[in-house]
Amino acid sequence: MKKNPLVPVGVLLVLTLLLSNCNSQKGRSVFLKDNLTAWCIVPFDAKERNPEERAEMLQRLGIQSIAYDWRDKHIPEFDEEISQLAKHHIEMTFFWWRGGLPGSPETLSETEIMQTQLDFFMRNNLELEVWVTCTDEGMEQQTGDQKSTILAERTDILAGELEKIGCSLSLYNHEGWGGEPVNMVEVLKKVKSKNVGIVYNFHHGHNHLKLMPDAFHMMVPYLTCVNLNGMNENGPKILSLGQGEEDVRIMKMIKTSGYSGPIGIIGHISSEDVEVVLKRNIEGLKELLVEIGDIDALISY
Repeated sequence: MKKNPLVPVGVLLVLTLLLSNCNSQKGRSVFLKDNLTAWCIVPFDAKERNPEERAEMLQRLGIQSIAYDWRDKHIPEFDEEISQLAKHHIEMTFFWWRGGLPGSPETLSETEIMQTQLDFFMRNNLELEVWVTCTDEGMEQQTGDQKSTILAERTDILAGELEKIGCSLSLYNHEGWGGEPVNMVEVLKKVKSKNVGIVYNFHHGHNHLKLMPDAFHMMVPYLTCVNLNGMNENGPKILSLGQGEEDVRIMKMIKTSGYSGPIGIIGHISSEDVEVVLKRNIEGLKELLVEIGDIDALISY
């Protein structure tokens, strides 16, 4: 869609009065503000906020959930992050898992990091969802069926360890074979664990636009979170919500798909203040809610 000017508050109020009955008979909107989670905001922040500053920022924006992305320098802050989030009434709902799936090449060099993450979860009694990239690294000579079988076995191992401490697991699309919706679904069809799903990131799915809505509907039974992004078939990779030519189509698709889990809004621009980026995405999301007629969600902002 083309960028529209911001809709004046007065116009939004009029729209609310005129259209509020349109959704009254429907279920809870997936785009309500209290269903948002912030993603890619820790390492992607020009201000490099500390845990307290980050929690204060999220509280100002009215965001109640964070998907925690991090780098090595943030490890000493893990416990303080939890403390500050709790102090500001924000939940760490999702956590990026470093180390890959058991048996993958990455695990050979990341054993200590993997244990550090588990210790952090147990120390703080965290029952959250872990996100891990689905990759076929080291399996380039295998067939697709062989890859999905191997990755399912590896997924079951990690899911089993996480289940012991009350956590769940979701495969995260990050380009390549393992980032294709059909391949992620094939892996999960072979997974035995019940605590495994898919988190779908639109900023890694520009080449999937031509597959929508079929690919999205295929993933819906497994989806645990959907991270939005402004979408053009040829990129750029990161684009604010409301600035993409495909944004309205994507929003309508999600709204009518039956998906009912959390909606992620992303920072992912290290050269900017992440609060500014999130605000821009929220404003773009509000414009899109007007365009798709989701007034129930709009008035929650």
